[in-house]
Amino acid sequence: MSPGTGAALRLLAATVGAKAVAEIGTGTGVSGIHLLHGMRPDGVLTTVDTEPERQQFARQAFRAAGFASNRARFIPGRALDVLPRLADSGYDLVFCDGDRLEYLDYLAESLRLLRPGGLVCFEGVFSNGRTVDSGPQPTEVLRQRELLRTVRETQDLVPSLLPVGDGLLCAVKR
Repeated sequence: MSPGTGAALRLLAATVGAKAVAEIGTGTGVSGIHLLHGMRPDGVLTTVDTEPERQQFARQAFRAAGFASNRARFIPGRALDVLPRLADSGYDLVFCDGDRLEYLDYLAESLRLLRPGGLVCFEGVFSNGRTVDSGPQPTEVLRQRELLRTVRETQDLVPSLLPVGDGLLCAVKR
């Protein structure tokens, strides 16, 4: 994650007054740290990843960054198996940085998870510039284009594509 993307996530979490954030793709915890810095002091980050060892690394990174252990909830598993178990309208922000082929499915789950006025963000939508390249593209890029089109055309969303890092697609749920 680029420093610009991290700063944008921190700002967005603060802007919505995030108390409950769902993160798809824990990774090493970098995005989670940025989100936690922007969230309310009593906020909880729920982070989902298929790799429990990455979550353990992130747990240590959160602790080293000064966050209490009750500020993050780690759920191992495939996002599309875990997300249906999370509360409807229970989240202020959903950050998606998981399997790019599943982004459209994450969007559907995010719309269910978000409260009105909540925000969904997708990392990496430029696909290293391939999203706008007119040549033949792999399935991942075609799915990114479909996500961009769907978000733009969904009446329940107010979208913006932020040119930070490799592209941060954000949309507010009406």
